Formats: sequence, C-alpha cells, structure tokens
Amino acid sequence: MAVVHQIREAYTFDDVLLKPGLSDILPSDADIRSFATPAIPLNIPIIASAMDTVTEARMAIAMAQAGGLGVIHRNFDPEGQAAQVRQVKKYE
Repeated sequence: MAVVHQIREAYTFDDVLLKPGLSDILPSDADIRSFATPAIPLNIPIIASAMDTVTEARMAIAMAQAGGLGVIHRNFDPEGQAAQVRQVKKYE
C-alpha cells in the first residue's frame, strides 16, 4: 500500500524579500532555532553545502560552533570521509 505524505508549504530565496526598517521585536526575543531532523536541533537554521570547495572538517567544526550543520562532501574515498567525520566529532 502506498504511503501518502502531506505536502507542506515552503519558500525559496525568490519568494522572500527582506526590507530594511525599524522593528518592535528585540533581537533577544527572536528565536531562529530549527531542526535538521527530529533528533538534530540547530541553533541557527543554516546547513553548509556538501561541496568540496565548501565543507570539510574545518568548516563543519565552525558550523557546529555557530549552531549550524556542515555536511562533509562525497569527493573523499570512504576512509577520507570517515577521517573527516572523526576530526569533527573529536574536536573540543
């Protein structure tokens, strides 16, 4: 039996225009937390691209420190990917 998923409304960059101006909302009152998955919370809703010119261990560490997520690219061999992930996981 087929599973039917409800399609939720979503926006892309072309759908949103940010207009500069004064606001009654204080930055300390804004909550931009989000979830990459139900088990992976993000303090900032930003995921670094899995491109070889963008995200390796150093970028993934920086993203994690800022509250986001970095996806290690696939252009490593499996051992190289595992080494990158270990480097991120062991970072303190």
